[in-house]
Amino acid sequence: MAVASMTSSVIRLNFYHGDDFETGKPIYKGKNFAVKQEATPDQLLQLAKAISGLQQHTLYNVERTDKSDIKEG
Repeated sequence: MAVASMTSSVIRLNFYHGDDFETGKPIYKGKNFAVKQEATPDQLLQLAKAISGLQQHTLYNVERTDKSDIKEG
């Protein structure tokens, strides 16, 4: 049976940077932050709100990416 062990966790804050002049589509730019693997979704949302308050642009969404090593167990 395979076993997964988490090795890292990152949140990405995506900010709205306005609309493209040619296409009219929204432009989003993101910033990545390493976070503790044990952090709960509530804690990460609080962190994202605190960081976004220091930014010039509006927070669009928050994504979490976890990486794991998978080995035979």
